Amino acid sequence: MRVLIVDDHPIVASGCRAVLADEAEMVLLEASDAESGESAFVVDHPDICVIDINLPTVSGFELARRILARDSSARIIMFSMNDDPMFAARAIDIGAKGYVSKSGDPCDLIEAIRQVGMGGTYLPPAIARSIAFAGPAFAQSPLSKLTAREIEILRLLGTGKSLSEIAWLVQSSYKTVANTSSIMRQKLGVRSSVELVRLAIASGVA
Repeated sequence: MRVLIVDDHPIVASGCRAVLADEAEMVLLEASDAESGESAFVVDHPDICVIDINLPTVSGFELARRILARDSSARIIMFSMNDDPMFAARAIDIGAKGYVSKSGDPCDLIEAIRQVGMGGTYLPPAIARSIAFAGPAFAQSPLSKLTAREIEILRLLGTGKSLSEIAWLVQSSYKTVANTSSIMRQKLGVRSSVELVRLAIASGVA
Protein backbone atom coordinates (compact mmCIF):
# COMPACT_ATOMS: atom_id res chain seq x y z
CA MET A 1 0.00 0.00 0.00
CA ARG A 2 1.45 3.34 -1.07
CA VAL A 3 0.79 6.08 1.49
CA LEU A 4 1.44 9.74 0.67
CA ILE A 5 2.08 11.96 3.72
CA VAL A 6 1.68 15.68 2.97
CA ASP A 7 3.00 17.76 5.88
CA ASP A 8 5.39 20.70 6.01
CA HIS A 9 6.91 19.84 9.40
CA PRO A 10 9.93 17.49 9.11
CA ILE A 11 9.44 16.30 12.68
CA VAL A 12 5.89 15.20 11.86
CA ALA A 13 7.04 13.37 8.74
CA SER A 14 9.76 11.70 10.79
CA GLY A 15 7.19 10.72 13.41
CA CYS A 16 4.95 9.18 10.74
CA ARG A 17 7.88 7.16 9.42
CA ALA A 18 8.60 5.91 12.94
CA VAL A 19 4.96 5.03 13.65
CA LEU A 20 4.61 3.14 10.37
CA ALA A 21 8.08 1.56 10.36
CA ASP A 22 6.79 -1.87 11.36
CA GLU A 23 4.02 -1.87 8.76
CA ALA A 24 5.82 -3.84 6.06
CA GLU A 25 2.97 -3.54 3.56
CA MET A 26 3.08 0.27 3.63
CA VAL A 27 5.39 2.27 1.36
CA LEU A 28 5.67 5.91 2.42
CA LEU A 29 5.83 8.85 0.03
CA GLU A 30 6.27 12.41 1.26
CA ALA A 31 5.44 15.95 0.18
CA SER A 32 5.69 19.24 2.07
CA ASP A 33 3.00 21.45 0.52
CA ALA A 34 -0.14 21.35 -1.61
CA GLU A 35 1.69 21.82 -4.90
CA SER A 36 4.19 18.99 -4.35
CA GLY A 37 1.43 16.87 -2.83
CA GLU A 38 -0.73 17.23 -5.92
CA SER A 39 2.26 16.41 -8.15
CA ALA A 40 3.06 13.32 -6.08
CA PHE A 41 -0.54 12.16 -6.37
CA VAL A 42 -0.44 12.51 -10.15
CA VAL A 43 2.97 10.84 -10.56
CA ASP A 44 2.95 8.17 -7.86
CA HIS A 45 -0.75 7.21 -7.65
CA PRO A 46 -0.78 6.55 -3.87
CA ASP A 47 -3.47 4.32 -2.40
CA ILE A 48 -3.95 6.65 0.58
CA CYS A 49 -3.22 10.36 1.06
CA VAL A 50 -2.68 11.62 4.62
CA ILE A 51 -2.95 15.41 4.37
CA ASP A 52 -2.21 18.00 7.04
CA ILE A 53 -4.88 20.71 7.12
CA ASN A 54 -2.41 23.52 7.92
CA LEU A 55 -0.11 23.55 4.92
CA PRO A 56 1.79 26.60 3.64
CA THR A 57 0.21 28.51 0.73
CA VAL A 58 -3.16 26.72 0.43
CA SER A 59 -4.53 24.36 3.06
CA GLY A 60 -5.01 20.62 3.12
CA PHE A 61 -8.71 21.17 2.46
CA GLU A 62 -7.85 22.82 -0.85
CA LEU A 63 -5.39 20.06 -1.72
CA ALA A 64 -8.04 17.44 -0.93
CA ARG A 65 -10.47 19.27 -3.22
CA ARG A 66 -7.93 19.29 -6.05
CA ILE A 67 -7.10 15.61 -5.64
CA LEU A 68 -10.77 14.60 -5.54
CA ALA A 69 -11.41 16.73 -8.63
CA ARG A 70 -8.76 14.64 -10.40
CA ASP A 71 -9.97 11.32 -8.97
CA SER A 72 -13.24 11.14 -7.08
CA SER A 73 -12.29 7.71 -5.73
CA ALA A 74 -9.12 9.01 -4.01
CA ARG A 75 -8.85 7.91 -0.38
CA ILE A 76 -7.93 10.86 1.82
CA ILE A 77 -7.28 11.11 5.56
CA MET A 78 -7.07 14.61 7.01
CA PHE A 79 -4.42 15.13 9.68
CA SER A 80 -4.54 18.07 12.11
CA MET A 81 -3.48 19.52 15.44
CA ASN A 82 -7.03 20.82 15.81
CA ASP A 83 -9.47 18.66 17.80
CA ASP A 84 -12.43 20.94 16.97
CA PRO A 85 -15.16 18.59 15.64
CA MET A 86 -16.08 21.24 13.08
CA PHE A 87 -12.83 20.57 11.20
CA ALA A 88 -13.50 16.83 11.18
CA ALA A 89 -17.04 17.46 9.96
CA ARG A 90 -15.76 19.69 7.15
CA ALA A 91 -13.20 17.04 6.18
CA ILE A 92 -16.01 14.53 5.80
CA ASP A 93 -18.09 17.06 3.86
CA ILE A 94 -15.40 17.51 1.22
CA GLY A 95 -14.98 13.76 0.74
CA ALA A 96 -12.23 12.68 3.15
CA LYS A 97 -12.57 9.12 4.39
CA GLY A 98 -10.84 9.75 7.72
CA TYR A 99 -9.65 12.34 10.20
CA VAL A 100 -6.82 11.93 12.69
CA SER A 101 -5.64 14.34 15.38
CA LYS A 102 -1.89 14.81 15.74
CA SER A 103 -2.38 15.05 19.49
CA GLY A 104 -4.11 11.67 19.63
CA ASP A 105 -2.82 8.12 19.98
CA PRO A 106 -0.23 7.29 17.26
CA CYS A 107 -2.11 4.02 16.74
CA ASP A 108 -5.00 6.11 15.39
CA LEU A 109 -2.98 6.86 12.27
CA ILE A 110 -2.20 3.20 11.64
CA GLU A 111 -5.82 2.21 12.21
CA ALA A 112 -7.07 5.01 9.96
CA ILE A 113 -4.80 3.93 7.10
CA ARG A 114 -5.86 0.31 7.49
CA GLN A 115 -9.57 1.09 7.63
CA VAL A 116 -9.53 3.56 4.75
CA GLY A 117 -7.25 1.25 2.77
CA MET A 118 -9.90 -1.47 3.03
CA GLY A 119 -12.51 0.90 1.68
CA GLY A 120 -13.89 2.02 5.02
CA THR A 121 -13.86 5.24 7.01
CA TYR A 122 -12.22 6.27 10.26
CA LEU A 123 -12.73 8.80 13.03
CA PRO A 124 -11.02 8.47 16.43
CA PRO A 125 -13.69 7.60 19.03
CA ALA A 126 -13.23 10.87 20.93
CA ILE A 127 -13.77 12.99 17.81
CA ALA A 128 -16.72 10.85 16.70
CA ARG A 129 -18.32 11.41 20.11
CA SER A 130 -17.63 15.15 19.89
CA ILE A 131 -19.40 15.37 16.55
CA ALA A 132 -22.31 13.21 17.71
CA PHE A 133 -22.90 15.17 20.91
CA ALA A 134 -21.76 18.67 19.91
CA GLY A 135 -25.36 19.79 19.41
CA PRO A 136 -25.97 23.51 20.04
CA ALA A 137 -22.29 24.23 20.67
CA PHE A 138 -21.44 23.02 17.18
CA ALA A 139 -24.20 25.09 15.61
CA GLN A 140 -23.07 28.20 17.52
CA SER A 141 -19.54 28.02 16.13
CA PRO A 142 -19.20 30.73 13.45
CA LEU A 143 -17.23 28.35 11.25
CA SER A 144 -20.08 25.82 11.23
CA LYS A 145 -21.91 28.21 8.86
CA LEU A 146 -19.13 28.05 6.27
CA THR A 147 -18.27 25.55 3.58
CA ALA A 148 -14.74 24.13 3.31
CA ARG A 149 -14.02 26.49 0.39
CA GLU A 150 -15.26 29.49 2.41
CA ILE A 151 -13.07 28.43 5.35
CA GLU A 152 -10.11 28.27 2.98
CA ILE A 153 -10.75 31.81 1.72
CA LEU A 154 -11.26 33.03 5.30
CA ARG A 155 -7.95 31.43 6.31
CA LEU A 156 -6.10 33.13 3.45
CA LEU A 157 -7.68 36.49 4.31
CA GLY A 158 -6.46 35.96 7.86
CA THR A 159 -2.90 35.47 6.62
CA GLY A 160 -3.02 38.85 4.88
CA LYS A 161 -3.63 37.74 1.31
CA SER A 162 -5.52 40.03 -1.06
CA LEU A 163 -8.56 38.84 -3.01
CA SER A 164 -6.42 38.73 -6.17
CA GLU A 165 -3.79 36.59 -4.47
CA ILE A 166 -6.46 34.29 -3.04
CA ALA A 167 -8.06 33.86 -6.47
CA TRP A 168 -4.70 32.74 -7.85
CA LEU A 169 -4.02 30.40 -4.94
CA VAL A 170 -7.39 28.64 -5.02
CA GLN A 171 -7.46 28.55 -8.83
CA SER A 172 -10.60 30.62 -9.12
CA SER A 173 -11.62 33.98 -10.58
CA TYR A 174 -11.37 37.26 -8.70
CA LYS A 175 -15.13 37.75 -9.09
CA THR A 176 -15.89 34.36 -7.53
CA VAL A 177 -13.61 35.03 -4.55
CA ALA A 178 -15.04 38.52 -4.06
CA ASN A 179 -18.58 37.10 -4.16
CA THR A 180 -17.60 34.38 -1.68
CA SER A 181 -16.14 37.02 0.65
CA SER A 182 -19.42 38.94 0.48
CA ILE A 183 -21.44 35.79 1.22
CA MET A 184 -19.21 35.04 4.21
CA ARG A 185 -19.75 38.52 5.62
CA GLN A 186 -23.50 37.97 5.39
CA LYS A 187 -23.31 34.52 7.00
CA LEU A 188 -21.10 35.69 9.82
CA GLY A 189 -22.80 39.03 10.40
CA VAL A 190 -19.72 41.18 9.83
CA ARG A 191 -19.49 44.34 7.77
CA SER A 192 -15.99 44.39 6.31
CA SER A 193 -13.03 42.32 5.22
CA VAL A 194 -11.13 43.66 8.23
CA GLU A 195 -13.70 42.08 10.51
CA LEU A 196 -13.40 38.83 8.54
CA VAL A 197 -9.65 38.88 9.15
CA ARG A 198 -10.19 39.43 12.88
CA LEU A 199 -12.65 36.54 13.00
CA ALA A 200 -10.22 34.27 11.13
CA ILE A 201 -7.49 35.00 13.68
CA ALA A 202 -9.82 34.71 16.69
CA SER A 203 -11.21 31.36 15.52
CA GLY A 204 -7.74 29.88 14.97
CA VAL A 205 -8.23 29.40 11.24
CA ALA A 206 -5.41 31.75 10.17
